[in-house]
Amino acid sequence: MPNQSESDATQMDVLIVGAGFAGLYQLYRARGLGFKTRVLEAGTGIGGTWFWNRYPGARCDVESLDYSYSFDEKLQQDWTWSERYATQPEILRYINHVADRFELWPDIQLNTRVARADFDDASNRWTVRTEQGEIFDAQYLIMATGCLSIPQQPRFDGLSDFKGHWYHSADWPEEGVDFSGQRVGLIGTGSSGVQMTPLIAQQAQHLTVFQRTASFSVPAQNEPLDEATIREVKVHYAERRARAREAVTGHYLIANDRSALSVNDDERRAEFEFRWRGAGGGFRMLRAFNDLLSNPQSNRHAADFVRSKIREIVKPPEVAELLCPKDDLPFGAKRLCVDTDYYQTFNRDNVALVDVKASPIIRITPNGLQTTEREYELDAIVFATGFDAMTGALMAMDIRGSGGQSLREKWATGPRTYLGLAIADFPNMFIIAGPGSPSVLSNMVHSIEVHVDWITTLLETARNKAVHRVEAAPAAEEGWVRHVNEVADKTLYPVGNSWYVGANVPGKPRVFMPYVAGVPTYQKIIDGVANNNYEGFALA
Repeated sequence: MPNQSESDATQMDVLIVGAGFAGLYQLYRARGLGFKTRVLEAGTGIGGTWFWNRYPGARCDVESLDYSYSFDEKLQQDWTWSERYATQPEILRYINHVADRFELWPDIQLNTRVARADFDDASNRWTVRTEQGEIFDAQYLIMATGCLSIPQQPRFDGLSDFKGHWYHSADWPEEGVDFSGQRVGLIGTGSSGVQMTPLIAQQAQHLTVFQRTASFSVPAQNEPLDEATIREVKVHYAERRARAREAVTGHYLIANDRSALSVNDDERRAEFEFRWRGAGGGFRMLRAFNDLLSNPQSNRHAADFVRSKIREIVKPPEVAELLCPKDDLPFGAKRLCVDTDYYQTFNRDNVALVDVKASPIIRITPNGLQTTEREYELDAIVFATGFDAMTGALMAMDIRGSGGQSLREKWATGPRTYLGLAIADFPNMFIIAGPGSPSVLSNMVHSIEVHVDWITTLLETARNKAVHRVEAAPAAEEGWVRHVNEVADKTLYPVGNSWYVGANVPGKPRVFMPYVAGVPTYQKIIDGVANNNYEGFALA
């Protein structure tokens, strides 16, 4: 219904932006309480991050058995994951299965990108306009836009003159890409680049990886899930979920509650080896000791261990040294990569590594790529340049709160929220897994369920009390921002030059965005707020 007038705007109780894990669960919960609800999704399909990220090797770095909804026991029992770490196609099948199972499709509107949202102080409602010309009028606006949903676009001179094909990891062709017989250049060595490298190398005639900053990567130790393992987990799923809720990151991991400095060198290395191999790899490395992200000396032990593994795996010593992160990057302070055969790939004859910190890229040429040292002839270029994380999707829309205040202006020096859920001067608007919440430092699906359940209970409370306006108080927001920073400053996280602080986006304010105290602490805080009559909120 394009080009509506405001007088015939589509009336909703709850309008949700984004149809990934967060948007679907919020739709399920809001609709279950009788709220007239709709989800607006820019893509041609649902899935959010898992719809857009179709690059070779794309898979979750949280185990499938944990990276899934827990709200419905029958769903847990009926769905069976095939691998320890699910691939993008399998996760997308799961999300579509959920939409089918709970008949969510009638309230999901695809191919609809929100352009602007305005709060009306007189009616206490949001007017939302789409790029397609539709207008919605809703009491509540819930942003389920995701933390990694706005790609960091390539910024290189000459790209339009390139004669070959170029691709972005977050906008991969649905039909896939065949690199057989091609000379491929890959720019970026974060999670996407690390996952892509081995698969492109197996296919291409030659792969050149252009690395600015080396990342820490640990082996996934991925494997098929056998029937016995699946059966055992399903019998004890409730216990597994309960243990995950007690874990700092919100997913089931074996944690060692000792300092890395409390054991001798042999014991310390044995524990790291156990995490690297025996305990199943992945994020278990971060739980090897309890002070890896708070004690610089303990962190150095972990970093040195991983560097020793890189030198052990990568045969050309000069390549191994380039792949070793430098001392100014603490282990885990930048998003830890989880890989399958990443470092081994650099032993292949058809793979080269270029240090673009020492020899920066000047431009893209018609036939390839020019650094300060030489030109590389390429048939295809792959950009794994990441995302405008956590704030990008919200800032892409023109959102205006009470009195017409612009979110872009309010967040000009960095994001400010109360509990990572609400923003002062933006009434009746909520963010799922936003800045100031554990979000990207946790199992996202668990954190999504926590947020959606909390928001839904607040909406139900407001309805029962005939409240029409729910707004975070500026003082509460200020206190939460201060607390988030104080907690972060006690760790090594802010030291890392990462997308956690917006360092990957030129001109973006350097602010540490996630909440690092962990899921159980966060859950206790937000439950306390709710139990204290939603302290910090004005319900009018």
